[in-house]
Amino acid sequence: MEEQQNPNQINIELSEEIAEGIYSNLAIITHSNSEFVLDFIKMMPGVPKAKVKSRIVLTPQHAKRLMKALNDNIKKFEQTHGQIKDTDMPNVLPMNFGGPTAQA
Repeated sequence: MEEQQNPNQINIELSEEIAEGIYSNLAIITHSNSEFVLDFIKMMPGVPKAKVKSRIVLTPQHAKRLMKALNDNIKKFEQTHGQIKDTDMPNVLPMNFGGPTAQA
C-alpha cells in the first residue's frame, strides 16, 4: 500500500552535531530595516571576553513569528512548571553571575 503524504508536512533532518545544541547564557539582538540578527553567546564567570557561539539571521516576519512561538511556549511551560522568575537584571552584566566570589 502506498503511503500518503500530507502536503503541509515538512520533512526536517537533524544531524547528531546540531542535535547536541549549543549552550548560551546571553543573547544580543540587532536589526536593520530588512533583517534581525540574533547572536547567542556563552559567558564564563570571571572571563571578560566572550565569543558568539551561534548567529541566526531572520526576516522581520520570521522574527515576529519566533516571538509569538516563544510566548506561546513560555505560557505552556509555566502552566506545567510554574512561573519563570524574572531576575530584573540591570543592563550591565556581572562577571560573577551573582554567585559567590572565588577564593584561593
